[in-house]
Amino acid sequence: MTWKLYSEKLVSAKEAVKVIKSGDWVDYGICVGHPVVTDKALAARAAELRDVKVRGGISMWMPEICTIADPGKHFTWNSWHCTGVDRKIIDMGHGYYSPMRYSELPRLYRENVDRVDVAMFQVAPMDEHGYFNFGPQASHLMAVCERAKVIIVEVNANMPRCLGGFEEGIHISRVDHIVEGDNPPLAQLKANGLTEVDRKVAELIVEEIPNGACLQLGIGGMPNAVGMLIAESDLKDLGVHTEMYVDAFVDLTMRGKITGAKKNIDRFRQVFAFAAGTQKLYDFLHDNPKVMSCPVDYCNDVGRVAMIDNFMSINNAVEIDLFSQISSESSGTKQISGTGGQLDFVMGSYLSKGGKSFICLSSTYGKNGEMKSRIVPTLAPGSIVTDSRTCVQWVVTEYGKVNLKGKTTWERADALISIAHPEFRDDLIKDAERLNIWRNSNRR
Repeated sequence: MTWKLYSEKLVSAKEAVKVIKSGDWVDYGICVGHPVVTDKALAARAAELRDVKVRGGISMWMPEICTIADPGKHFTWNSWHCTGVDRKIIDMGHGYYSPMRYSELPRLYRENVDRVDVAMFQVAPMDEHGYFNFGPQASHLMAVCERAKVIIVEVNANMPRCLGGFEEGIHISRVDHIVEGDNPPLAQLKANGLTEVDRKVAELIVEEIPNGACLQLGIGGMPNAVGMLIAESDLKDLGVHTEMYVDAFVDLTMRGKITGAKKNIDRFRQVFAFAAGTQKLYDFLHDNPKVMSCPVDYCNDVGRVAMIDNFMSINNAVEIDLFSQISSESSGTKQISGTGGQLDFVMGSYLSKGGKSFICLSSTYGKNGEMKSRIVPTLAPGSIVTDSRTCVQWVVTEYGKVNLKGKTTWERADALISIAHPEFRDDLIKDAERLNIWRNSNRR
């Protein structure tokens, strides 16, 4: 019966996208689930369409609808979380960021998103039970499908089948059109080489991690460095409960560091909402009962994170000011990424018994020999506060680590200045005095 339905619903990409009309809201999903051949077919219809609004995010390649002449005349891109691709679309003038806590995204679709006229995204081939697996981005796709008037699945034979137990796939009976794509290889996200700064920060964090801890690693060099140093350490019986699954978790599993035996919930399972990495990661995830693909409102739920003892959350930041406000998603008004799950994990890990959250950043940045401090008096005008000062726990640079919980404003300023680059410390003390968060008895 399911294969009869399959043949009845199988159409070309060109035929499938005919359902899209001017003014529609179209959802592309996220990450490697973004459509390919149906995206090209929609771009080919640009001349006959106006004001089609597309939702996507964590884009790993430029959508075809954004490569046409004068794309903003036909399509508007709306990103739930920005990569370099999404930032470029925003800079082109026809893209926007959609602010949210990632944990709320399924609920936003079910309660706050006004319309989903068409949803189209890549899936794994249909299984013997008639299900199309969402691949490594269960995230919020079931909520999207529940709201969509029309659902188009684009089959990619290279999409891994990610197990989970709930909301990780959709049955053919709920699908309107099936398109067999060109089976492109999944986009690769390769980790950058580690710098000496990355390694120093990672060393400071790893010594805080106990056996049996549960890990959440954000994207970027420093969280990746933590994973590499854990692989070289004596730590054992670690668990995983994370928003994004990355190559470091594969390496740690292969080295025997991750067993999940000490987890309070989902024992022996590595829980994630979406994944991106190299082919090694996609091969590891395919049909692997060790990993658990779940909707993001399960993975990132603060209360659920708090249930897991010794939860270790490790994330990057762009800047932190002397009041301990953290911006991890923008530089002034320029959108860089998004809130994602950082705030949820910062809060949840502190509520966990024995849990710790680490915000890590290099003390400086800059090009062409112009060095600037990432620890600043106040955030640049327009910068978004990702983590409020009340939520911040550990902050780590290559010059040290400080725990800001329970500290006054002047104690926080003093602690942060102590881990700033030495060349900026005297100026930061003067700034703290000007801001009235420095005591006469503080060091000079």
